[in-house]
Amino acid sequence: MSIDLKLWKKTLALVPAFWCVFALPAFSQAVPRYKFDSEWPKLPLPNKWWMMGVTGLAVDKDDNVWVLDRPNDIDGTQNYAMLNPPTAECCVAAPSMIHIDKAGNVIGSFNPPEGHGMAVDSKGFVYIGNAVDGKNTVRKYDPKTGNVLAEIPRAPDKEPGGGGGEGAQEVPALGPGGVGATAAARTAARGGNQLDPAARAAATAAFRAKYPPTTPMIVGQIEEVRLDEPAREIYCADSYLGGRVMVFDLDTFAFKRGWGAYGHALSEISADKKDRDYAPGGPQPKEFRNHLTLNISSDGLVYAADRGANRIDVTTKQGKFVKEFVLAPETGNRGSAGGVAFSADPKQAFLFISDISNNTIWILSREDGKVLGRIGSAGDFGGQFHGLHMIAADSKGNIYTGEVQAGERVQKFVPVK
Repeated sequence: MSIDLKLWKKTLALVPAFWCVFALPAFSQAVPRYKFDSEWPKLPLPNKWWMMGVTGLAVDKDDNVWVLDRPNDIDGTQNYAMLNPPTAECCVAAPSMIHIDKAGNVIGSFNPPEGHGMAVDSKGFVYIGNAVDGKNTVRKYDPKTGNVLAEIPRAPDKEPGGGGGEGAQEVPALGPGGVGATAAARTAARGGNQLDPAARAAATAAFRAKYPPTTPMIVGQIEEVRLDEPAREIYCADSYLGGRVMVFDLDTFAFKRGWGAYGHALSEISADKKDRDYAPGGPQPKEFRNHLTLNISSDGLVYAADRGANRIDVTTKQGKFVKEFVLAPETGNRGSAGGVAFSADPKQAFLFISDISNNTIWILSREDGKVLGRIGSAGDFGGQFHGLHMIAADSKGNIYTGEVQAGERVQKFVPVK
């Protein structure tokens, strides 16, 4: 029997196409894989700096990375070079804002008050969730001078105990030659609870009566800051009542709109604690629970990660609820759903979620929230995490992470074929 070779080659050529359409899983795009880049950032950091806990991370239009850290976390076992006279060559508290280029070189810094959450616009202005006089707001900075250009309005009072959310309030950044505060001083400055339970409950009730959920300004701690430049809007996640998505005009900082879990209008957000109660693996709470972060996709969806409830709410930019993803629901401790970043492909097919409890990056399908893979594990070696807190991605698909706890560093992960 003879074989028509031309026909045979044509038949073989059709097999891969048929297989791709019908035999592969529903998610047809290859899940990205990553490796740790040990050459980024370049070490040692300049000026004997020791970077402390990372509380903000952003990639600018040039794919350079901005790192917000907490210099006041430096302690008596790390600050020998800051003493007078110095008793060792290590170390000096780094500035609270450090600018690192694609190659890993430090190319700039300035020293605003410590805070939580940050973003950088296309003109290079930096927006930081600062703590000022013990109360959080968002400030716009000129990074060349460190000058404050604008500030989002916030409630003049502070809720007892910090109003929910991780870390409560932050302390001002160290001045030149300063020495780190004691642990007790840091805790007190960041809103540590000094009231007995009954007094605190009464004070909290009074505060919430004075500042209802509809209060059109920042009330709790800022957890995340994101920009929507085409719409000229700035999104903030504050910790008040477990978390609110708050949208302000990017030019005037005037309040525009906000919402809670499942797209609840601010007027619908409950102040009842039971509406935030949650047990790992159990039903999702009615309201956001704590440490709310967010990011905005290129197709106009807002992904709000409620870490304490192991979930990610997806809404439109107007706050209309679309769907919800539950991630590692058995996770207790501080929860699984931390920072949110997107893959660099045109459709942003993948979500990258930083997990501070399991110390891993989850790779999710953006379409349905299915877990497709993960990056890293708990540990102190390069490529591992100890307090994985912040995550960002650049236009080339590189992923950047920032750690608190014992990690206190930034790392880079690059895609591999």
